[in-house]
Amino acid sequence: MTRGRSPRERLEEIQAVLEEMISRDPRTVILVEGIRDRGALTILGVGGEMVQVQSSDGVFGIAERLAKEGKSAMIMTDWDRKGGQLSRLLRSALEANAVPYDDGLRQRLVIVARQDIKDVQSLPSLYSRLVQEVQARDR
Repeated sequence: MTRGRSPRERLEEIQAVLEEMISRDPRTVILVEGIRDRGALTILGVGGEMVQVQSSDGVFGIAERLAKEGKSAMIMTDWDRKGGQLSRLLRSALEANAVPYDDGLRQRLVIVARQDIKDVQSLPSLYSRLVQEVQARDR
């Protein structure tokens, strides 16, 4: 849980997750819910292929395409109820199509950010706030 974690520890965990996303295998596609989530990750320095699940060929269409292209997936849906349901659907579709996937980074973000935000699009503001808190404490 985030209780007991200092702003510095939370910031370091978010930075570690972002670094893993940035340095991922180029054949790994990040699956996000919508354009704002994609934009938030881009603002935080995450590049590479991202697919907006809500504006694509549906969950199974995405899984089939990734299987056909020999790619893997990183699930990065929101951590509200809808995002959790979508994450479960994506896992099922990816497993059914034998597409390797990672949802561990999403889980790490849920743990560190849940008390403040519920979605990917809010990550830049949380990140900025934590940076400011850490800088204020260091003065």
